[in-house]
Amino acid sequence: MKPIEGEAPLFENLDIFRMSHAMATHAGARQALVAQNMANADTPGYAARDLSPFQQLYRHDGSPLLPHATRASHLFGQGNPVAFEPHLDTGAQSDPNGNSISIETEMLRAVDVKRQHDRAIAIYRSSLTVLRTALGRG
Repeated sequence: MKPIEGEAPLFENLDIFRMSHAMATHAGARQALVAQNMANADTPGYAARDLSPFQQLYRHDGSPLLPHATRASHLFGQGNPVAFEPHLDTGAQSDPNGNSISIETEMLRAVDVKRQHDRAIAIYRSSLTVLRTALGRG
């Protein structure tokens, strides 16, 4: 069954797929911040950065996050993606040189990010299995 020209495939219109995509995207953005924090662990004056939890961002305005389109035909996505804004980790203690990175904390964040990404992929796979079963192709 081919989608009608100009319309998105069925799975693109389901919020569960949009949510799992947004969750995986958030995990990727957070992993990049964790890597940046660890790379600057010895940089004087560098403050630890993190993202708000996904749950807060997803419920921010009541609408689901939308996939990011890098070109007009890419993923049938929206042109205005939600930006993940990093914030300073105010709870981190600074060293005498002003650096507030703790390698142990960043390692724990990296584990949390991996779990979040794995959860997003599991939600996507499970939803796809349900959809395939409903269509009689499972």
